[in-house]
Amino acid sequence: MLITIPSILTKDDVKQVRAHLDAANWEDGSTTAGPQSAEVKRNQQLPPMSEAAQTLGKFILQKLTEDPLFLSAALPSRILPPMFNKYEEAETFGSHIDNAIRVNPLTQERLRTDLSMTLFLSEPEDYDGGELLIEDHYGSQTVKLPAGDMILYPATSLHEVTPVTRGVRVSSFFWLQSMIRSEANRRTLFDLDQSIQALSALIGANDPETVRLTGIYHNLIRTWAET
Repeated sequence: MLITIPSILTKDDVKQVRAHLDAANWEDGSTTAGPQSAEVKRNQQLPPMSEAAQTLGKFILQKLTEDPLFLSAALPSRILPPMFNKYEEAETFGSHIDNAIRVNPLTQERLRTDLSMTLFLSEPEDYDGGELLIEDHYGSQTVKLPAGDMILYPATSLHEVTPVTRGVRVSSFFWLQSMIRSEANRRTLFDLDQSIQALSALIGANDPETVRLTGIYHNLIRTWAET
């Protein structure tokens, strides 16, 4: 399930974040890649323990956890601190799958990566190439979103960033462990929650049918959730 989460950051937010990133010191992105990824990863990355990365990461997480669409789709249990990368001309990240387990650099806590996120921080017209290609059941999906928008997708997906041929592509990327391990169950809960919200707007949140479906939703979470 690929879900676009629009306007996590406003355009003013993006300008502020980019001002910090454009002034930061970047390092070779392959230093944080696994053995397979290191062979296909050619980009730049902000050191995750740097002051800029930690400050901007906290800002993004605050915005993200206030977004109802994100919460409905992800049902997050734990979220890794956002990281930041940059692709200039001829830089790319070939086809790969993200590591199943990652370690929070701030707490050393291990986390299962159920969902991957890319928050775009460059406008599409500011660079050529640099599309995020994600393989799913319906083939390859091409993602290139406006600055401030985010794509949420299963971390089990093969994906890549195509070579940038003009300009600079800047983004934030990170992972989360969901309360609901099963992708199929997350999809069911998301569809149900979206239907409840639509029904609430149509007939009211206190209508007996809305209340009944809300109860079903929460009982399914009780059945499937891992804490």
